[in-house]
Amino acid sequence: MATNNKVSKVNVTLDPAVFGIQPNVPVMHQVVTAQLAARRAGTQSTKTRSEVRGGGAKPFRQKGTGNARQGSIRAPHYSGGGVAHAPKPRSYAVKTNKKEVRLALRSALSDRAADGKVIVVGEWGWDAPSTKAAKAALVELGIDGKALVVVGRDDAVAALSFRNLPDVQLIAPGELNAYDVLVNEWVVFTEDVLPSSAVEPVETTPATAEENES
Repeated sequence: MATNNKVSKVNVTLDPAVFGIQPNVPVMHQVVTAQLAARRAGTQSTKTRSEVRGGGAKPFRQKGTGNARQGSIRAPHYSGGGVAHAPKPRSYAVKTNKKEVRLALRSALSDRAADGKVIVVGEWGWDAPSTKAAKAALVELGIDGKALVVVGRDDAVAALSFRNLPDVQLIAPGELNAYDVLVNEWVVFTEDVLPSSAVEPVETTPATAEENES
């Protein structure tokens, strides 16, 4: 079991370039919308009239029946026919400028910092994974809602401790993004992963894979 369950806040000065700017709501909306669009599978597919089986013969003769002329029973207006303007597999990814992605992340972090929802701890200090210790630590820190816990890639003990808590989302420093910050009420860092203007994380999502080079 973990030998040290006590976790306390660290008084640090947050970088104003990352946590102290005026949030740019339009840019946050644009970046988050692009990020969610890139997550869409885009695998929907229906058949057009050329892909539906059957309908090769003319249903009835052209004249003399009193009905409107028809060429195929697989036309879109027939039951079992093809779909007009059928959706096909496509990518919903939207190009997003790197500067906009960074600005959106800084805006989201600044919004949480302005509300006092950014917490920095020195280290978790657990010798072995313990969900009980992780839950107690959140209570000790005064966190009573959904929390985004930024965990270093080498801190496997903390990751294993937090991963079973339903109101906690784990994320690596390099994966930090505006959407995950905004959907969580609290953001928790350790000192070693606290972002600054010198070393600032940039989200690595499909939304940024086709970014402009500007």
